[in-house]
Amino acid sequence: MPTVVVTGSGGLIGSESVRHFAALGYQVIGIENDMRAQFFGAEASTRANSTELEATLDGFRSVDMDIRDADGLLELFASNKSDIELIIHTAAQPSHDWAARDPQTDFGVNANGTLNMLEAVRTHTPDATFIFTSTNKVYGDTPNHLPLVEQKLRLELPESHEYYAGIPTTMSVDHSTHSLFGVSKLAADLAVQEYGRYFDLPTVCFRGGCLTGPQHAGAQLHGFLAYLMKCAVTGTPYTVFGYGGKQVRDNIHASDVVRAFEAFHRKPSAAAVYNLGGGRQSNVSMLEAIALCEELSGRELSWELSDENRIGDHRWWVSDLSDFKADYPDWDLEYGIRETLTEIHDHNVERWLAASEQ
Repeated sequence: MPTVVVTGSGGLIGSESVRHFAALGYQVIGIENDMRAQFFGAEASTRANSTELEATLDGFRSVDMDIRDADGLLELFASNKSDIELIIHTAAQPSHDWAARDPQTDFGVNANGTLNMLEAVRTHTPDATFIFTSTNKVYGDTPNHLPLVEQKLRLELPESHEYYAGIPTTMSVDHSTHSLFGVSKLAADLAVQEYGRYFDLPTVCFRGGCLTGPQHAGAQLHGFLAYLMKCAVTGTPYTVFGYGGKQVRDNIHASDVVRAFEAFHRKPSAAAVYNLGGGRQSNVSMLEAIALCEELSGRELSWELSDENRIGDHRWWVSDLSDFKADYPDWDLEYGIRETLTEIHDHNVERWLAASEQ
């Protein structure tokens, strides 16, 4: 039976991928070792997600494996090579703050782990589609040099600017500060492209903005919208880092991300690269997000503004989705910011409140 391999299968995009492709009739092998708990603490653990997926989905198997285990990956792919037709690689160390604490682990997971995955695919399943969840942090802080105009609640580009509709993949990745996380993800991104070009593998890098949804654990260092809503619900103080709270992020729901994966898999190409985020349809500033979380939760958020922004952080990011929409015209976003935050709130509110009262 056709098989999909999903790394980081207990995480936000990983678990959404498992559910989506299992529903389409695929066998799904999940690779997961719950390093999120090591990165961000018990509240970010993916174990409950993995347990639920195994209990509720026929045809799903979870494998406890670290993607830094090159031999283990080669053995796994060798034993399933006749069936594997799609690899969705979401496993990562996802925080640029955390990366600075332990650069070797960050690079080992993000760069070396991706190389191990590519080698397993090249060796045993070279015709399988390889989808990599990259990041807009590969562009470093270059977006911060855009001529942004300060408005009441956000920073914004003039409508006459060539990037007003969104930042394209032609933006340079050079001469900028990336954060160490951005460096490790860029190394992985380039490796995925190179395996596509050099070995003619069907690969794609999706350079994501903020990926979000109701399954997001929402930890302080990762999961912006989910953590913001969690703080509003539970009364946990929140710190906004820099830019007067007017920095803008586009946010894309996990369901929209995984539908893009499916679209690419149905018509793959070699060494493809796309920016994938909320674009002009789904973006928000910190101040706007705070107001919306307060409105939807019915609670006032306790927050403070720090004058210090995170190194390599973006003042403004909106993805240009035109290239992907041109290549895959049947795909479009189904979620906006309000719909996404409403779903995050409704899915998690009882659990968050119960945990905060213990």
